[in-house]
Amino acid sequence: MRALGAALVAAALVVATAVPAQAHGTHGERCTPVAAGTPLGEAIAGLPDAEASGALLLLHDAGGCRQGAAGIADVRTGRTVPVDGRFRIGSMTKTFTAVVTLQLVAEGRLDLDGTVQHYLPDLLPAGTAPVTVRQVLTYTSGINHVEVPNKQSAWFLEHRYDRWAEGSQIDTAKPLAFTPGTKQRYGNVDYIVAGLLIEKVTGRTWESQIQRRIVEPLGLRGTTAPGRDVEVRGPHAHGYEATAAGWVDVTRADTSLQWSAASIVSTAPDLDRFMVALFSGRLVPEPQLSEMFTVPAGIKLYDGNDDPSDDKDAVYSAGLTKLPVGPLTLWGKSGDRPGYNNGMAATRDLSSRLVFSVNTLHMGGSDQPVRSQRIIAAALLGL
Repeated sequence: MRALGAALVAAALVVATAVPAQAHGTHGERCTPVAAGTPLGEAIAGLPDAEASGALLLLHDAGGCRQGAAGIADVRTGRTVPVDGRFRIGSMTKTFTAVVTLQLVAEGRLDLDGTVQHYLPDLLPAGTAPVTVRQVLTYTSGINHVEVPNKQSAWFLEHRYDRWAEGSQIDTAKPLAFTPGTKQRYGNVDYIVAGLLIEKVTGRTWESQIQRRIVEPLGLRGTTAPGRDVEVRGPHAHGYEATAAGWVDVTRADTSLQWSAASIVSTAPDLDRFMVALFSGRLVPEPQLSEMFTVPAGIKLYDGNDDPSDDKDAVYSAGLTKLPVGPLTLWGKSGDRPGYNNGMAATRDLSSRLVFSVNTLHMGGSDQPVRSQRIIAAALLGL
């Protein structure tokens, strides 16, 4: 997972020309088009290139609201990237799933200190150490996932329409990777478990709960939990993978493998509205909201390496990532799927907010695309 936090650090070291267009921010809010020659304009200039086919961004800071896009959305038609286009948000889905889970906690239907074994008694093998709902949300459960090279080009192109049953991504044949609550390991498996918890206590699908509890109340017109739909509906930039034979369109795909961890489709204005509602306490009440701004104390990130000198402090809360940038702290989430690399982040007081999506041409890898770094760096200049 190419973390937004790592990109923020790298982007701060990057010295960061879109064609201005009329743009609107969060559902009708007037935004200034990104101008050529400005840091933001330079950050998305020159697309497409060897790394990305297009990009879009939405920034709110002391300078107001600015929105821009560049590059090509469809190689067949030559259509340009729409500033409010839809894209696969990848692991930013986890923030939505955390919201619904914490809403259920606030309603008394889930208990953060209750165990997975209590709510889903048949999920984990008998004798497995107790795993709490809080540990699932903070990636400290130790539950293992099925190893699948889903971001390797050859595997993805062969298996992009495979249908996965809910929960089949969880590897129950292996013992827990560590004692629950002692380490933090980022991945999809915990949020697949969270999706199963949501379905168990509501008796409804995860998709329906995202729709009823977040999408509809906030009027997120470009946001969907696609379920079995392999399309990206509505205006969007296609995702492509650069191969020896040319660009291959990778937009269409079954997202059941990622499901409640990384399957949602959204837009920059919708994600901005979502962040504003979330940080303002309109989606999750206190004290549950504080869980989203609290990183587990005293534990380290787990990477499978037994050398403790390599360990770094935990950075993930329930659904968000803590992103220190100089004297500031941002909270946000990154996400990617083949053809899309994205991020959203904001200061706790919402005075500065960034949402972006880059149509990267090379899936997989451990480094944040340079184009994403440039966008983040340009946004940081305003802070």
